[in-house]
Amino acid sequence: MTPVPLTVVVADTNLLPLRAAFEAALPAGTAVRWPDPRDTGAVAEALADAEVLVSGRCPAELAAAAPRLRLVHAAGAGTEQIDTAALAPGTVVANTFHHENSMAEYAVSATVLLRRGFLRQHEALRAGRWLSPVYDAAVPWAESLGAATVGFVGFGHIGARTWELFRAFGARGVAVTRRGEVDAAAHGLAWSGTVDDLGALLETSDVVVVSVPLGPATAGLIGPAEFARMRPHTVLVNVGRGPVVDEDALFAALSGRTIGGAALDVWYRYPAEGGSGAPGHHPFESLDNVLMTPHSSGLTRETFARRAADIAANIGRLAAGEELRNVVAVAR
Repeated sequence: MTPVPLTVVVADTNLLPLRAAFEAALPAGTAVRWPDPRDTGAVAEALADAEVLVSGRCPAELAAAAPRLRLVHAAGAGTEQIDTAALAPGTVVANTFHHENSMAEYAVSATVLLRRGFLRQHEALRAGRWLSPVYDAAVPWAESLGAATVGFVGFGHIGARTWELFRAFGARGVAVTRRGEVDAAAHGLAWSGTVDDLGALLETSDVVVVSVPLGPATAGLIGPAEFARMRPHTVLVNVGRGPVVDEDALFAALSGRTIGGAALDVWYRYPAEGGSGAPGHHPFESLDNVLMTPHSSGLTRETFARRAADIAANIGRLAAGEELRNVVAVAR
């Protein structure tokens, strides 16, 4: 089948550095528009005769401005900001991944920084203090990853890849998921279970990696009762969504030293515009046992180069009348 020329609107700034390669990968004759994603009016105008929107955001007002839309393709895994119900019947919503390698690197490196006390050592040495058991007997010896049990709350693309890296250091792994479908033996885990086993995981883990998606069943999944079951030296790494972990309970556990520390890459508040604003309702920045990052664990060139290739390939399939991949939903 001869590909049908399409009009594509790209409203995701993460793809701008890859614009040339992305456009080169599209079928011949494809028209591509790059409106400013922050200007809803400009995006709506660009969508007037477009068949494809590349964005993780498509509220009802944009859907209404795009009568010819056939595909909304997120440049990542999340599609919660795409109003599928507002799309014309038959419009496909698709996503892409490839963030698991970068996020796994983040989880392991953040864990090492916190478990080994490198953040505190960095600040201390800048002030002239050698915060090491060699020079100060009151400083406890740190533990290596080989001595750790790593508990995974969620074991999809991110959890599985992160476990591969932790496993290379000799760690022991356990996992819980909503449906309990993980084959522990196949993945080299000590055991796996459902969220009903979350308490057992928290009681036995030195590191807890949260990568489960946010939804009605997972909002506040880790709250006061769960923190009370964690070990006092446990490091929590959240790369899923902020509200999976109750914010009040998290701040209390960190400030009260109920747990050892946390690496937080996902948050409770995000800037409406620009790049400034507190990420939560508590002063996490005042704590010395927290590594704070701006939802950047998956942001590497490799991540988005592969995502751009996935999106271009799906647009090619749409133009050729072929079955699309990574379909999340179809509007009805």
